Amino acid sequence: MTQRHQIAVLGGGSFGTVIANIMAENNHDVCLWLRNSERADEINRDHINSAYLPDYPLNTNLKASTDLAESITGCDIVFMAVPSSSSRDVAAEVAHHINDNAIVVSTTKGIEHDGFKLMSEVLAEELPKARIGVLSGPNLAKEIAAQQIAATVIASKDEELNEIIQALLHCGNFRVYASSDVFGVELGGALKNVYAIMAGMAAALGIGQNTISMLMTRSLAEMSRFAVQKGADPMTFLGLSGVGDLIATCSSPLSRNYRVGYELGHGKNLDEIVAELGQVAEGVNTLKLLKQQAEELGVYMPLVNGLYDIIYTPKSINDVVGTLMFAEQSRDVEFTVK
Repeated sequence: MTQRHQIAVLGGGSFGTVIANIMAENNHDVCLWLRNSERADEINRDHINSAYLPDYPLNTNLKASTDLAESITGCDIVFMAVPSSSSRDVAAEVAHHINDNAIVVSTTKGIEHDGFKLMSEVLAEELPKARIGVLSGPNLAKEIAAQQIAATVIASKDEELNEIIQALLHCGNFRVYASSDVFGVELGGALKNVYAIMAGMAAALGIGQNTISMLMTRSLAEMSRFAVQKGADPMTFLGLSGVGDLIATCSSPLSRNYRVGYELGHGKNLDEIVAELGQVAEGVNTLKLLKQQAEELGVYMPLVNGLYDIIYTPKSINDVVGTLMFAEQSRDVEFTVK
């Protein structure tokens, strides 16, 4: 029989709620921590999170709490599903209550503003005794909630951690693959958000499939080129956390970042779009950080530069595509297996 775990999921958004429910369905003790007391009461009373997943009934064993200490005390596994802007503060508070050698898994697809730090790096600084992993992949929460088949990747150099998380989340419609390339998996999840904004804009403007396929494949080239400079394995980007996540977020209106781009393509103001969305679209924050970091590292990223110009200067997406057409000729595939 699989060992029963005591688990806290920090963050009551759509993905945090979905993974918490999967583990509750798998007969583990799970507490979902969130800041909104009315939403916590609703989950405990009605077994639903109407703000994020109104059509998704939750397992009656899933508990919700607004008390962070109560949620994590005694837990051997903690999932961090809060926005990147909150991750360090939440992790610092977690440090006061977590067990030594507890497993902490980040599901946040974002980057910290100061120092361009990935969430695994933030967690390592705030929770030096924890065993850290990251979870990322083509995981649109509403599709998982609807029990459509999906898969994700758990990444850690700790093989036992990977095996534990695989067993925790595995079910008939959700499979977990393992990787040791933490930075590659994490960068795939964070960087694709930027390109999903561009894909949403392209869809709004009625750009053809040939053009969209070019944008997506060149996006993958940029992502892997940048990630290698940060120490990642370029082959990771051929997997679920790279090309898989890129396809999902660049193709679906369920993606928050895609929806930002789609509304931008229809002429709406960025601040207005973010306010209407009601959830964090990490790609908006990541764009500025990525452009600055690419310039510092000397990484060629014309799509990032182009999207930045679209949002913050008067350029159009057609201008950006035109720039690609007359840019320096280069190889199609930059990394090969020898």
